[in-house]
This record gives sequence, structure tokens and C-alpha cells, in this order.
Amino acid sequence: MSAPKIEIDSLWLPKASSTLAGQVDTAWNWAMANAVVFFFIVMIPLGYFMVKYKKKSDADVTSTLAHSTLIETVWTVIPTVVVMALFFVGLWPYLSAAVPPKDAFEVQVTAQKWAWTFTYPNGTVSPGKLVVPQGRPVKLVMSSTDVIHSFFVPEFRIKQDVVPGMYTTMWFEAKDVEETAVLCTEYCGTGHSEMLATVQVLAAPAFDQWLEAGDDKNLPPAEKGKALYGQWACGSCHPIDGTRGVGPSLKGLYGRNEELTDGSSVKADENYLRESILVSTAKVVKGFAPVMPAFQGQIKDAQVDALIAYIKALQ
Repeated sequence: MSAPKIEIDSLWLPKASSTLAGQVDTAWNWAMANAVVFFFIVMIPLGYFMVKYKKKSDADVTSTLAHSTLIETVWTVIPTVVVMALFFVGLWPYLSAAVPPKDAFEVQVTAQKWAWTFTYPNGTVSPGKLVVPQGRPVKLVMSSTDVIHSFFVPEFRIKQDVVPGMYTTMWFEAKDVEETAVLCTEYCGTGHSEMLATVQVLAAPAFDQWLEAGDDKNLPPAEKGKALYGQWACGSCHPIDGTRGVGPSLKGLYGRNEELTDGSSVKADENYLRESILVSTAKVVKGFAPVMPAFQGQIKDAQVDALIAYIKALQ
């Protein structure tokens, strides 16, 4: 699936779209400024000394000067003071990002190869799209079903590893009504570059309406399935143009006889498609590895029905 473009708001940084972004940018700018200053402090004298003290003849000998206590003290004390100052410059945004407000709205985030799923307190499940209210703190409680992923929203300046077998958390507060991108920044397999999602920030009344009604209630089943195909990043494994991918193509799949790794065959009817979505390793097609994650417990029955309707339409 494709994600919204990330807006660049300055020479080198994306747009600052969360309340935390300003603090992070301040720390980054201070670190960058110090790095530039010390680069020239070191490199200019280095270049000068290389030219001035270049050996001109065999008569030149190395200086007998062993050291200078003053110079050694200066180049030790000044960098130490600068590093300590930068530590405290970075400490404030770190502490701000580490402790979510008590009234933060909580969203469960599930990562798996190669999709993001967002579950809300009322049971709403939104694959591939994190919808949040403007001007309200949002806490993400994240876990992975397979390998390590990393949740990164450049415009919000938030990034956190998502680890199997444990929960990690982070929070943010979006300032503007907009759409921006979620990236995975931990290599997680062949579909890593396709593990994209969208953050959609809505004004508070619009968010309440979305949460109550859902995002696609008026779409016909096949259209819902098409949307889910993109949101769940199904295309990273299953093409729809008849070509071979990590998994079989979905084009013309419905009603086809599939040869399995155990030598048997099965007709790709509704029951087979449902089983393959929920328990992907139950029947593995010959010539393909059993790498598809299981979606049982991750996807609602209505969503399974919609995906099946979409696959049936791909003839």
C-alpha cells in the first residue's frame, strides 16, 4: 500500500506535527550545531598543522616537546562540559516522551509481517490506518506477533521498537488535522519496504463519529475487501495480476484446484480461503514457503467475508 507523503518543513527535518516534535527538534539542532562547530575547530587547525609542520628535508626532526598540561586540560574540560550540557538538552524531551498523560486515549497496535493493525477500546479494528483525535494525547500499546518491528512517524518525532512477547509503549499529541505516514524502521523480511500505514488526524467531533460508525460501513463487501487488501499489505506477498510473488497470486484463485506440499490438492472455495486467511499454514500450496502469518484473533468475521468477496471478484 502507499502512504501519504512526509512533508519537509525545513532544510533537513520533516514537518513538526506533534507537541513533542518541537522539543526533539531543539535537542537535535543543538547537537547538530555543536557537531558543526567542533568539526571546524578540529579540522581547520589540523589542516594548518599538516601544512606548517610538513617534513621538508631529512634534517627536520620530531619536536622533543612531550605535552602541554594547559592544552590537554582545555581539550578535556571543554568537550566534557559540552557533552554534559547536551545530555540535559536531550533529557527533557526524553522524559516528556517516556511518560504519557493520565488521560491519554489508548490504542492497541499489533505488528506482523507486513502490516500494522490498530484496535480501539470499543473494539473497532482499523488495519493499516491509525485514526486519532486532534489535540488529545494518544498512548500506543504495541506488540508483535512474529519478529521485531519498529513504529516510526517522522512528522511526530516518535519511534519505538515493537517486540514479540512483550509490550512497548509511547505517546503523542497531534497538532493538525492531516494525514501522514507510518514506517517500519526495523528490517523484518522481504515485505519490509511495504510495511506502511497512515495516521489520520481528525478534529474531535469527526473522530468521535468515525469511532462510532467505523470507516467503511457503506462499502459493498468486495470494495471493503479491496480496501483491506491494501491496508493489510496483502500485496507484499500476493499479487493480483497473475504473477508469482512470495505467495500465490490471487487473480483467478477462487474455484481453482491448488496442489499442496503434501501431494494432495484442494479446491479454492470459500472454506479454503477462510482457513488460509485465519490459519495460513493449514494447507500450504506447493512451491511456496509457509511464511504467511496467521490472522486468527486479529481479524473479524466480517473482514474475512469481505476479503473472500474481493478474491472472488479477481477473475
